[in-house]
Amino acid sequence: MLASHYTSRFDERQTPATAGFRSGDKGTHTSRTIMLAELGDLLAAVPASAVREDYTRAIVDDNVLGKQTIATRRLTNQRLGELYGLEPRLPLFRVLRRLWEIDRPGRPLLAMLCALARDPLLRATVPSVLALPAGAELVRATFLDALRQVVGGRLNDAVLDKVARNVASSWSQSGHLRGRMRKLRTRVRPTPGSLAMALWMGTLDGLAGRALLDCRWARVLDAAGPELLPVALQAKQRGLIHARAGGGVVEIDASRLAAASARVGA
Repeated sequence: MLASHYTSRFDERQTPATAGFRSGDKGTHTSRTIMLAELGDLLAAVPASAVREDYTRAIVDDNVLGKQTIATRRLTNQRLGELYGLEPRLPLFRVLRRLWEIDRPGRPLLAMLCALARDPLLRATVPSVLALPAGAELVRATFLDALRQVVGGRLNDAVLDKVARNVASSWSQSGHLRGRMRKLRTRVRPTPGSLAMALWMGTLDGLAGRALLDCRWARVLDAAGPELLPVALQAKQRGLIHARAGGGVVEIDASRLAAASARVGA
C-alpha cells in the first residue's frame, strides 16, 4: 500500500461555508432539479468574467433561457443562484466556472458536485444512490426515508414526493440513473475536471494527500482510492492540481484550484 505525503498550502481560514456551501433542511429540489440544460445555456451566453448582476440580466432582461414570463425568468434566476451561486466571489462557483470551460465531458458531474454542496435535500440522497449496484432499481421508499431524516415533519407527503421526483431527475441528469418510470443505477466515469473539483471540495473538509481520493465528493464519481490516481495525474497535466505518485509516496494538493480560478476569471 502506498504511503501518503502532503505539504499543505491551503488557507485554513477557508471553510465550506465561506466557499459557498449551504447547510440546513431546505433546498431547491422542492421545486426544481439541478437544471443542467439551463445552466449550460446560461454559461454559454455569459462570459467567465461576469459578475452576479450580469447573470441576472441575461436571465431576466435578455431571456437567454427562453422563459415565457418575467415571473418565470425571475424564479429561474433565483433557483440557479441557489444551486450554483452565480457569484464569482464564491470560490465554489469560481471553480465550477473554470472547470466548465475546460472539461466538457465532465459538465454533468461538475453541476452535480456543486449542487450537492449547496442543496441539503439533494445531499441527503447521496447514500441511497451510491449504494446501488449497477443495474439495480432505485427504491422510492428508501429515497423518501433519506429525505425525511433531513426535513423531519416540515414537508407534507405531497411535497416530499415532489422532492423525490426532482432529486431522481437530477441524478439522471448527472448520469447516475437512467430510465423514466423505473430509475436504474448506472456508473459514471470521472473526468480530470470533475475529480479536481471533488478533491478541492475534500480539502474544505480538512482532508489532505491520499485521503482526498476517498473523500465523500470523490465517491460521487463512482470511483475511489488507487483507481482515481490515473485521473488525478491527468488533472495535474492540465494544471488543475498537484499530484505525484511514486516510490511508495502519494502527493495530492488541490487547494490552489480556487485561487487559480480567480486569476483566470480576472
